[in-house]
Amino acid sequence: MFGLIGSVGPWELILVLAIALIIFGPGKLPDVAKSLGKGINEFKKASNDVKQQVQDAVNVDDEVKKKEE
Repeated sequence: MFGLIGSVGPWELILVLAIALIIFGPGKLPDVAKSLGKGINEFKKASNDVKQQVQDAVNVDDEVKKKEE
């Protein structure tokens, strides 16, 4: 995810912000940014939960294999 951010230069960022300002207007832009931030945060939490569940499953499988030996 951060690899994509690193490839965006300052001019591209200014262009995206200008387009967002035109589309949403100056009054709604803070609300849109807040909603986007909340969405990204929820996505990160869900991603971390899935990652933890997979890691737990791998650990359980490793323990079962050790007991079988």
